[in-house]
Amino acid sequence: MTVINEPLNLGDLLKYEEDCLRYSREIATVSAGQKLALGTVVGRETVSAKLKQFDPLATDGSENPVGVLLVDVDATLIDVEGALLLNRHAVLASNCVIWPVGIPAAAKTDATDALAALGILIRQSA
Repeated sequence: MTVINEPLNLGDLLKYEEDCLRYSREIATVSAGQKLALGTVVGRETVSAKLKQFDPLATDGSENPVGVLLVDVDATLIDVEGALLLNRHAVLASNCVIWPVGIPAAAKTDATDALAALGILIRQSA
């Protein structure tokens, strides 16, 4: 029998958000040179105000998490406008949140706390 694996979808990641969809979400631009998946924690470059994958070692603003992407974004070649960013008041399933590879536990805890300060709570998934 063939096994079919369904990719993650918004319902897997997002367990609660404010009733008014426009309150918890923002439309943003993702900086070129990256391909980011639904659930990726992102920061915002200080100079360009564009989103990049959160990087605790960066010094360009992306070291500060500002939210989580609610869509897949392929900005490999050019900036992508219209990316859907969750930036406040929500609950996410921990197993669907995408962190940088090799992120130290302390940096992950600090980032989780920073997201919680925005009202984005990450809870253990079943």
